[in-house]
Amino acid sequence: MKNNSMTRRLILWISVTTAILWLIAAGLGAFVMQDEFGEIFDSGLQQTGDRLLPLVVDDLMQHDPQQPPVLDLANMSPQSDGHLIYQVRDEQGRVLMQSHPDSKVPFPAPLKVGFWQDDNYRIYTTAAVSNTIFVQVADSIAHRNISTLNATLAMMVPALALVPLSVIAAWLIIRLSLRPVEDFRQSISEKDKGNLQEIALTPLPNELQPIGRSVNLLLSRLRAALDAEREFTANSAHELRTPIAGALAQTQLLITDLQAPDAPARGAQIEASLTKLSKLVEKLLQLSRAEAGIGATGEPVNLLPVLDLVVEDFKRAGADRLIYHRADTEQLRCPVSEDAFAIAIRNMIENALHHGLKSQPVEISIVDGRSILVTNGAEALSDAQLLAIQKRFQRGNSTAPGSGLGLSIIERLAKQMNARFEIASPARGHVDGFEACLTLPVCA
Repeated sequence: MKNNSMTRRLILWISVTTAILWLIAAGLGAFVMQDEFGEIFDSGLQQTGDRLLPLVVDDLMQHDPQQPPVLDLANMSPQSDGHLIYQVRDEQGRVLMQSHPDSKVPFPAPLKVGFWQDDNYRIYTTAAVSNTIFVQVADSIAHRNISTLNATLAMMVPALALVPLSVIAAWLIIRLSLRPVEDFRQSISEKDKGNLQEIALTPLPNELQPIGRSVNLLLSRLRAALDAEREFTANSAHELRTPIAGALAQTQLLITDLQAPDAPARGAQIEASLTKLSKLVEKLLQLSRAEAGIGATGEPVNLLPVLDLVVEDFKRAGADRLIYHRADTEQLRCPVSEDAFAIAIRNMIENALHHGLKSQPVEISIVDGRSILVTNGAEALSDAQLLAIQKRFQRGNSTAPGSGLGLSIIERLAKQMNARFEIASPARGHVDGFEACLTLPVCA
């Protein structure tokens, strides 16, 4: 597997960048030094020529014209480091004196005061006695280049030695800087089903605090999900155990007393228990489908036929208390799942029929083309009671049979449909009653 260490990448890039910057600095330094060295060497050439000129003139003035014109300059020139070459020339260009025996060939530089340079030498020329005597001092270009190279190497060698030191320093600094990341990773790795407490954000640097808040939000959601799962498991086990145990007991008694006069009644009790069990299983199935996420769809769907079908099913089942308000021109098109919408509406109507006053109707109406309102007669509920009945397996003060899952199923489906589900008591425009309203997303 490819090593994707952030520490290694930081050390690599910092080290490479540092080395490149050192090399650039050394190159710029060498360029500057070359110019500075050139000025220093030129100044030395000029000073040497100016000091040598009086000595040459004095010697020539004392020179016997009968003697050969070429004289040795070695014993009368200022002390040299061996890199400078001197020549004294007359106006015809003849060499009168030279510092080295092998420098009898005249320099290629013209007899003109100032500096001159070719590929091999940098030459300074000075004149005296009405430009009849010329002193030329030459410095080797190779000598200058070697001096610049030596100075550059003297500067670069310590710089190269600092590169590994900078790598070590970068490693230490990065490790110290990334220690909060390692501590944060360790804190996350310690989280499991038994430890979902929030991570302390105080020791985290500012850059990590948004991540820490996101992790804490995720942990809180996970805690809520696990708590709901545990509550659901415990309650569903209890709710399933009771009707099944009752049905089993009634069946055993029926087998024992099959010829007894009360056998039909016990058979009816078995039927009721099994019916309750069947409805509970249906609710659990609906809840599992709601948990699976079936609410949203990509394209708007005409939901009026679905609503009509659900209402008609209840009417055929004997729900003569239903009053359905719908205009012929009504429109209800929304990007939600028909199946999820049908389950939510069925639970809203079923809750109203089971828990509402039997003497009062259950009204179903469409409001503003996107809200389905179901109202039923009931005693007014307090805010605490409204909050309690929204929990799973909670029926409030109602004595009617039921699983206590209907509102939970509706609320979960509403979130998946991007809809809004609200309950209120008393109902709008009444001093009592109960209403449930499902407001769908923007319809086409």
